[in-house]
Amino acid sequence: MSRYWQGEGGYSQPTTEKLQQNAAASQKKAQAKGQVWEPVVIQGRTIARSWWGQAWCRNLERYADYDSRLDRGKRYVRTGAVVDLKIQNGKIQAKVQGSRKTPYKVEVRISPVSEERCQDIISRCNRKVENLEQLLAGNFPEELKELFQEEGGLFPRPKEIGFTCSCPDWALMCKHVAAVLYGVGARLDQQPALFFELRSIEMERFIDVALANRVEAMLANARKPSSRIITGQDLEALFGVI
Repeated sequence: MSRYWQGEGGYSQPTTEKLQQNAAASQKKAQAKGQVWEPVVIQGRTIARSWWGQAWCRNLERYADYDSRLDRGKRYVRTGAVVDLKIQNGKIQAKVQGSRKTPYKVEVRISPVSEERCQDIISRCNRKVENLEQLLAGNFPEELKELFQEEGGLFPRPKEIGFTCSCPDWALMCKHVAAVLYGVGARLDQQPALFFELRSIEMERFIDVALANRVEAMLANARKPSSRIITGQDLEALFGVI
């Protein structure tokens, strides 16, 4: 006998094949209407491969608030259900394919980093970031990586992430939102600079201020006499020079 509820009190889950068929049909319709979608495409099982993408995903997974839905989100993003994902100035707008023919609309908002918090991080970056390319590649010291991810760092906390989805799921975070958040990690592999746009930070200015602070610190130290300079009295004591 057919049942409305399947499993432990939840809706039946569409198969991978069904999700992919629906996703392909939705993208075909969008193209016919002249719409430009930016799907998230995952090659293999690994969602994110770069430092920025992996760090984003690890940040999500360390919050217990998100535990219940993240696994389903992984399945959806790997399946190709995130048929459109766009990031712009602290906001993510996406479409996620489900069991119905029309994709669900997801919107995620990330609170901007406060000026004080950003300035504190920049000051602690002093002498750690050499240039923009180094930062985007994630090739910087471990202590700086920890600074970005620690409490109060640049990666968002749950209270800084707000989201809505057009699906009927009553959960705090549905699988469609979870898929979008993982999709961001995959997108950061291709465009790491989008991380700064998500946090509403002007990346070039961030680097410029960090480097300017570094120069100021170097100039300040240049005016101070070095403890390694040997004075006349030191020479006399060391070599017996009169």
